[in-house]
Amino acid sequence: MDKIQDAILFRGCPCLDTESEGKTCENQNSCTKLSVFDWLRDIPQNVSEFDLVEVRFKNTRKGYYQNVNSLNIKPGEMVAVEASPGHDIGMVSLTGPLVMNQLRKYRIDPAEYEFRKVYRKAKQVDLDKWKEAIALEHNTMLRSRKIAQKLNLDMKIGDVEYQGDKTKAIFYYIADDRVDFRELIKVMADEFRIRIEMRQIGARQEAGRIGGIGSCGRELCCSTWITNFVTVTTTVARNQELSFNPQKLAGQCGKLKCCLNYEVDAYLDAQKDFPSAEIVLETMEGKAYHQKTDIFKRTMWYSFDSHASTNLVPVTVDRVREIIRQNRMGVIVEKLLESDGGRPAEEIGYMNAAGQESLTRFDKKKVNDRRVRFRPKSRNGNKQ
Repeated sequence: MDKIQDAILFRGCPCLDTESEGKTCENQNSCTKLSVFDWLRDIPQNVSEFDLVEVRFKNTRKGYYQNVNSLNIKPGEMVAVEASPGHDIGMVSLTGPLVMNQLRKYRIDPAEYEFRKVYRKAKQVDLDKWKEAIALEHNTMLRSRKIAQKLNLDMKIGDVEYQGDKTKAIFYYIADDRVDFRELIKVMADEFRIRIEMRQIGARQEAGRIGGIGSCGRELCCSTWITNFVTVTTTVARNQELSFNPQKLAGQCGKLKCCLNYEVDAYLDAQKDFPSAEIVLETMEGKAYHQKTDIFKRTMWYSFDSHASTNLVPVTVDRVREIIRQNRMGVIVEKLLESDGGRPAEEIGYMNAAGQESLTRFDKKKVNDRRVRFRPKSRNGNKQ
């Protein structure tokens, strides 16, 4: 597969046949980034009633355009849309009333927003020129990085996106501080003979554009369905009793994983009646210091050494609250655990319900019995 075909598959979906004019994507709801499931696609609609369409471009970039010519456009078709300057080529990702829901989601007012136009369905000439532009993107990105390095600019150009008519290119870059790239634009304009647009993105946006596989084994959330990034702090990891290991908590973008926010509400609800972990329990055995907490089992682990987590004693949350109440009344309890044991409920074991074999079956060495077994000889000298 050549570079042009690789770039096309990276921009759109594998089942899109760009060699055939008017060919539509057969699985547009699942094979593209940030796709929206159109649950109203089977309902007949009037083209003039909903004249706004959603068009997707390279990676996660989308735009909303007005179908002024009342074209019969279906999701998955390639169209030529208005750009500044010239025109661009994109794939229709959503039509009908759900486009209005997307506008409300991104807080776009249709009455005040100036929508650009959909010119026509992409012809074979448009697609050929579009493929030629895609083939230039990789080399342009490498060359622009060398130019930025030569000018001693503290920035990283992560991606380049050519416009469908090859008259303009968007350079996506990452920088910690503000960068004066006026000289860079002049050099690149002379080098590539195109209109230059610089667009700064963050580390999370770059991961969403490039994509990849996360530590969970699935495709990155930022490149599949996350449209807005919520701030993730270390407090979220602390509320879930996670170890502060940067290698485990950080995603491929180098920032804290977005999935840390998914279950934090459930953890906060479960900890509403938990006592503070900073309270030291007074017992006749000594002072008990908190070491760790099993939130959903409602178990808090204590030890009598404040500097080492040895000889841990599991205590239920109700028992801890009772000890704190008695300590505040001036009563020192005899033991951490109640006289009847007071231990948490016995841990639930796991049984082989699926009929699977043991995971340690390969750890046991198989002994081969290679001993030679002798059989008694008969009277004529042959073995029986």
